[in-house]
Amino acid sequence: MNLRDIKKDIEYVLSAFVEDCSVVAAINPQLAETGAAPLFEEAIDLYNELRDKVNVKVEGSKKAYYNELRKEILVKTDALYEKLSAVVKEAVK
Repeated sequence: MNLRDIKKDIEYVLSAFVEDCSVVAAINPQLAETGAAPLFEEAIDLYNELRDKVNVKVEGSKKAYYNELRKEILVKTDALYEKLSAVVKEAVK
């Protein structure tokens, strides 16, 4: 596990989420403004936050820090997907 892999993970996971938001907005244009756009902005903010955490100088165990960062990537992205799912479910009703 190295720093480059973590940066790629951040890029890949959040790009997939942004793409899913775009698909939702394309399929249901009324969700573009109310549902997908705020989640899209939240994903970009998360991306910037995680990239800042990756680029910080780590003191102590780098391995433990990066393992926690990987967990954070997954937990926070999962929370975004749950929000997106709730938006889609609400639109279907």
